[in-house]
Amino acid sequence: MSVETEVALGEAARTAAEQLDAHVREIVRWHFSPETGCPFWIDWAKQAGWDPVAEVRSYADLRRFPHFQDEWLRDEPNERWIPRTYTGRPFYVFETGGTTGMPKQRIGWEDHLRDYEEFSETLDEASFPRGANWLMLGPTGPRRLRLAIEHLAHVRGGSCYHVDLDPRWVKRLIAEKDFETAKRYKKHVVEQGAALLKNRKIACLFTTPLLLEALDEFVTVPDAGIKGVFCGGTQMTPQTVRFLVEEVLDNRAQFVPTYGNTLMGLACSRPLTPQDDWSITYHAPQPRAVLRVVDPENTDRTVGYGEWGRVELSTLTREFFMPRFLERDEAIRREPWGRFPWDGVGEVRPFGALEQKTIEGVY
Repeated sequence: MSVETEVALGEAARTAAEQLDAHVREIVRWHFSPETGCPFWIDWAKQAGWDPVAEVRSYADLRRFPHFQDEWLRDEPNERWIPRTYTGRPFYVFETGGTTGMPKQRIGWEDHLRDYEEFSETLDEASFPRGANWLMLGPTGPRRLRLAIEHLAHVRGGSCYHVDLDPRWVKRLIAEKDFETAKRYKKHVVEQGAALLKNRKIACLFTTPLLLEALDEFVTVPDAGIKGVFCGGTQMTPQTVRFLVEEVLDNRAQFVPTYGNTLMGLACSRPLTPQDDWSITYHAPQPRAVLRVVDPENTDRTVGYGEWGRVELSTLTREFFMPRFLERDEAIRREPWGRFPWDGVGEVRPFGALEQKTIEGVY
């Protein structure tokens, strides 16, 4: 990196930090003010014994909040999360996580639309052509992703085809060690995707790493007309990425990985290059969401660049305020880069992946 580039990136990082601090003040004021706030946070502040509107002046001040508990999204009525300004407006209900029992739920109105409209602007026009149709081969049902991918296709002027997929059922089969039924279900899903690719004109694909690899057993993806693959999943090792790019896609369709979920939206990746040894780095859609890599034993401490730590997510929109949620992921803290003048997370994998086996299902 040249001195001029380093200086420019430093100035951009300072500007981004100032914008983030201002955004944090606005969002905290919005969610904790009686005129605009939601019942959950207004009641929380009454019991906390301090005034977030007066005392939160920067992103760093969010550390005064405890870690957001995902049980709140299971146990609290959804109406408790409605900002007063949204009262009376029907909301979407998006589910996330879980194998059995009550899932976490996040309500929303337009956040998922804004997230994917912004993401659309990052896509290469040759690999994800305007007007092209999409295939969404991933989690459907009450998941945010199902509507978001269809909206992305529409924003870009195309239509979207879907295949039914219930990831909770797959996770349950794997947890019960019914691997044969899980394999049959994956084959059932992928066969439907392959049939659509063979019989409809589709140029863009969203799927997960495991499903993309399985799809290759039924159809040669680039030969089926796919020019770009938008891929999301919990874990994509450098070896997996290289295999998908070079073997499955034969370097003839662009591979765009993202790290996202219902609570955050989606984090974009830097362009993949062999020079980076196929290691992926993601950057959150700041200031709408912020990712921090923390010491698991002392979560107030951000780890150093190049070090592993647990991923902490803060979501900061007018629809949803979620400070300091500890994801079930770990990653390497990476330096700001290019159009992302804030920290990134690299080589994301399930938290404690080296010590325990994690159920990933179709992801």
